Amino acid sequence: MKNRNRKDRNRKTQSPLLKPGDEELFLSAMEDVKRQSDPRKQGHYSQPPASKNILPRKIDVSKSPTLMRPQKKITPLAAGRSIDLDRRTLERLRRGHLRPEARLDLHGMTQDQAYSSLMSFIEASQACGKRCVIVITGRGRTMDGGGILRKKTPGWLNSPTIRSRVLAFATAKPRDGGVGALYVLLRRAR
Repeated sequence: MKNRNRKDRNRKTQSPLLKPGDEELFLSAMEDVKRQSDPRKQGHYSQPPASKNILPRKIDVSKSPTLMRPQKKITPLAAGRSIDLDRRTLERLRRGHLRPEARLDLHGMTQDQAYSSLMSFIEASQACGKRCVIVITGRGRTMDGGGILRKKTPGWLNSPTIRSRVLAFATAKPRDGGVGALYVLLRRAR
């Protein structure tokens, strides 16, 4: 029984990738190698490199793109319509052929929370180079004629700070939330 255990142990320690003699060759190559002492035991810690105090440069808020007034008059958008977009791309957006690259769910938010979330989401998505995003508003209560966020979101998308970033928006297909969601096509970041 003891012989059998030794054979099993030998099988476990030898790698199938090692050839006979590889271990001896490795040990002979490592004969003159000395183990380094552990610097943590001696109390010699290497200090991390001194970090440069990098502060973002001051930005003139009056020239910030989100606060700048657009040069030309911006026409308000209606769901499924656009002035600055070719018909084929608009049709692809309406039919849900442009797959959303990011998603924002406004369920359970107050109007103020939803508006600020929408603003920062649109800004961040455009900065990341995303073209099509989906905003889920929820359907709301059908007795009331639909939810308040569902009614307010198209108006928010037409607000000057957001409209300058949006090319078009359209009601989502049922697989993506139907009337409780909007596809939003963003302008390319400049």
